[in-house]
Amino acid sequence: MEPIIPRYDEEAMHFKTISEFKDSLTNGGEIVIVWNGVTYGIFRDQKDGRFYIGHDTKESNVFYNSPDELLEYHVGGDRLRDVITKVAVIDRFL
Repeated sequence: MEPIIPRYDEEAMHFKTISEFKDSLTNGGEIVIVWNGVTYGIFRDQKDGRFYIGHDTKESNVFYNSPDELLEYHVGGDRLRDVITKVAVIDRFL
């Protein structure tokens, strides 16, 4: 029997609201997005619960205390808050 491989469902991965993004991140979600051709990883530090974002194999040295603070981060020339419902979500745990 062949293994069942889940199909990537772009619509299911897409954040419909900022609240949905914040809930996912607050609940330990690890998120990978693409905006303007750049891939970003968004994570929650397991030690202290703060949030950070990295791109192109470089992690940000800046940690954020809340998802709202992280939403002010600029992806390309845009605030994450302004584009989170428009980005391509390629991986989303939780």
